[in-house]
Amino acid sequence: MNAMQQYTIGVDFGTLSGRAVVVRVADGAEVGASVHEYRHGVIDRALPDGGPSLPPDWALQDPEDYRDVLRIAVPGAVEAAGVDPAQVIGIATDFTACTVLPALADGTPLCELGDLAGRPHAYPKLWKHHAAQPQADRITDLAHRRGEPWIRRYGGRISSEWEFAKALQLLEEDPDTYARTERWIEAADWIVWQLCGKETRNACTAGYKGIYQDGSYPDKEYLGDLNPDFADFADTRLSHAIAPLGGRAGGLCARAAQWTGLPPGIAVAVGNVDAHVTAPAAQAIAPGQMLAVMGTSTCHVMNGATLAEVPGICGVVDGGILAGLYGYEAGQSGVGDIFAWFVDHAVPPEVHEQARAAGRSVHEILSEQAAAQPAGAHGLVALDWLSGNRSVLVDHHLSGVIAGLTLATRPDEIYRALIEATAFGTRAIVEAFDDAGVPVTEFVVAGGLKRNTLVMQIYADVLRRPISVATSDQAPALGSAIHAAVAAGAYPDVAAAAAAMGKVERDVYRPEPANSDVYDALYAEYMLLHDYFGRGADKALHRLRRIRNEALAR
Repeated sequence: MNAMQQYTIGVDFGTLSGRAVVVRVADGAEVGASVHEYRHGVIDRALPDGGPSLPPDWALQDPEDYRDVLRIAVPGAVEAAGVDPAQVIGIATDFTACTVLPALADGTPLCELGDLAGRPHAYPKLWKHHAAQPQADRITDLAHRRGEPWIRRYGGRISSEWEFAKALQLLEEDPDTYARTERWIEAADWIVWQLCGKETRNACTAGYKGIYQDGSYPDKEYLGDLNPDFADFADTRLSHAIAPLGGRAGGLCARAAQWTGLPPGIAVAVGNVDAHVTAPAAQAIAPGQMLAVMGTSTCHVMNGATLAEVPGICGVVDGGILAGLYGYEAGQSGVGDIFAWFVDHAVPPEVHEQARAAGRSVHEILSEQAAAQPAGAHGLVALDWLSGNRSVLVDHHLSGVIAGLTLATRPDEIYRALIEATAFGTRAIVEAFDDAGVPVTEFVVAGGLKRNTLVMQIYADVLRRPISVATSDQAPALGSAIHAAVAAGAYPDVAAAAAAMGKVERDVYRPEPANSDVYDALYAEYMLLHDYFGRGADKALHRLRRIRNEALAR
């Protein structure tokens, strides 16, 4: 079978759905796709089947939704492609991160045990589960007091979104469920376990989310200082050989072959994270090419030739994106989620009616109205922290701010200000890299928000940089298919596969100097608010959250 007749499948597990794409190995052509919406979506109010209500800042999922993607989306994509399953030589997956779950030694999720189905801590904790902020603060503070060298690799702070904070929360809030936890595993690795029947651990999630540096996790003494019952956490629940990205995890097992309709034994690639796997799909793997995967949140990833310490980033990992280079990650916890919140909860009925009458979405109506405004005409500046701050403050107890509201302020003006706020947050990240000696030479965008021309132009203006755009609308899934091709032996490495299968349009959006001048002034105001509320001695946003939580607990 020649390369023009060979295909791989990339499966992208997102926040609300999973999508499978069938890709031709020779040239990266996407020949078929299928999307499956999770039945349970994000579990943030109450457990399924009448379970208990959840406290603020919780976000869980049901692992059966992930299996359904294999059962429904993968066969659907193959059918849409019209290819013979025998032509598929490999499959690879990517996942949101850190989405992590407690499991038995055989991979069974604890929430699927009858006596634990009503325990919130038995479920997968989605990446946007932010209820472990107190544990994250203690992890960070103790690392600095002890002088742990790894803390500098994470910009000086450990996030509440990551493995150790969520596991420590599990131990301290539900010790019985923690005691039943035999494996604490990223969903990115758990889904590969489902596909090939054996546990693997990938270099990406281990490094960025699991504090795995220089061949080891944090030591027992440090973990025991956090909590004596946490001392053996890494040894008993994490420890496993770390596999390189693009490696073969194993062959497709009989059960997964039945789910997917694919031939048993085909290559299953080592797991990966949705943002990091996208870099090859967007041909953004050279040092200095920053890729922003923009959806509900934004993840900024970039390779560098040297190891540097960048304050406030998510981490730097040797081989975390591509073998032989240091992969850097930063991000924003809320971007598309912020725009969706505004549309769902703060836009007046007449705008929704206008959209219905025009047969268009509210986002399209607001974007069109906002595009008609001159830059700066709304007199507003906002902080993009409605889901906390991932970078560069790494604090999920921060919340959003909009300054400059008047009785004349219109919905489209607030919408534009929120877009600008996320662009300002990205500029703070880019400047942190530049200031640390890891220069950003190109800015590339993938993800659903690339389709909004207003968002893209504002980002170009705020950053004063051209913006390149990944060609694929399913770039994470394409990135996974690229890794599957490497795992199947069709290419010698990810870089070679990316050159053949990846696609990007260079410099699609260019900054407009007059707008950039206005945004420089607005960005200065943004940074004043950013540093006052985020770095200053007055912790007003923390106090407001505490008052809210105390009121809800009564």
